[in-house]
Amino acid sequence: MEPGLERLNSLPADEAEAELGKCCGSTNWARRMAAERPFANLNQLVTIADRIWCSLEPDDWLQAFASHPKIGEIQASGAITDEAPNHVARADRAGTPENWAAQEQSGAQNATEKTARSLAELNRDYEEKFGYIYIVCATGKSSEEMLTVLQKRLPNDAETELRIAAREQFRITKLRLGKLINL
Repeated sequence: MEPGLERLNSLPADEAEAELGKCCGSTNWARRMAAERPFANLNQLVTIADRIWCSLEPDDWLQAFASHPKIGEIQASGAITDEAPNHVARADRAGTPENWAAQEQSGAQNATEKTARSLAELNRDYEEKFGYIYIVCATGKSSEEMLTVLQKRLPNDAETELRIAAREQFRITKLRLGKLINL
């Protein structure tokens, strides 16, 4: 068994919830996940995470969405960068949601001025239309790819978009669960 998984399984419930909360900002999801322990392996962890995620109410999904910085606005959210003050050793900060978000959205850091401006403008349009920020699993995507996905999703109706955003949120959660147990 992965040492990180053993650690997660052995934590007191409140600490397990906090650790799982780093992967998904829904407190209901984190609480229910902590109650499902022990997990035998990553596959079981992800399967249970997906089952719980799909059983949640839209308000739980929205709570998770709200825990993310907007695409292209990582530094404004206080994420850790190499230029950040070194009050805490970098290795100690590696497992933070802010650092994970910075890694996940690294493709947006190299955006041209035009692409960055378009992302910011369409992010505002998206949030105005749907009432929550644009959620996309940005890992491995360039800023141009994120912009293209945003442009394609913006015309969606509210119900369709909420389901798409929820699936994207789970893709992010799945990646973060892997990071959490492999720390």
